[in-house]
Amino acid sequence: MTAQILRLNSAGSPVEWLSWQEAVCLHARELVSWTYGEEVFRIRGGFSRLTGERTIVKLNSIMACKGKVWDKKRHIPPLTNRALFQRDQNICLYCGKRFRNGDLSRDHLIPMSRGGIDQWTNVVTACKRCNAYKGNRLLNECSLDLLALPYRPSHAEYLALTNSGRILGDQMAFLKKQFSSNSRLLTSELIRLAG
Repeated sequence: MTAQILRLNSAGSPVEWLSWQEAVCLHARELVSWTYGEEVFRIRGGFSRLTGERTIVKLNSIMACKGKVWDKKRHIPPLTNRALFQRDQNICLYCGKRFRNGDLSRDHLIPMSRGGIDQWTNVVTACKRCNAYKGNRLLNECSLDLLALPYRPSHAEYLALTNSGRILGDQMAFLKKQFSSNSRLLTSELIRLAG
């Protein structure tokens, strides 16, 4: 797998993951304010007709770009099963067993059929067996206990969740500084694997 580059806004807040091609385009358009971290790519371009020198773009693992600074507090990371399962570390929050993605499902604490909504704070990872057993009941109506409370990840946590397994050590160190203090990701295997 090819490493991706962590793009920051000019204020230093993480925004998104970039391919090396997207990063080169930002360099060519002179939109890069500063870079940080180790050099991950060295791209050789054409030769200048004025100087005869070859263009070389060095891409670091983290780059900050000029432009509008968006309000990360107002940004709600999209809820996907992949990110949800990563948030809950592929553990069914009812039985406590670890499963592969294909054996997991999204369970709504307050079922949608009873007015619940599909948002981070109302969903947990559940194995298919526990989810089928719970059905459209509330927790106090069945004999299941919740092992951890659901939460909405910060944008930095979401970026770590959606790129797990491909995050470089310096990128994870940068992102970790912006995780909430009670984040499960601070003690998860995701952090241990990435540095």
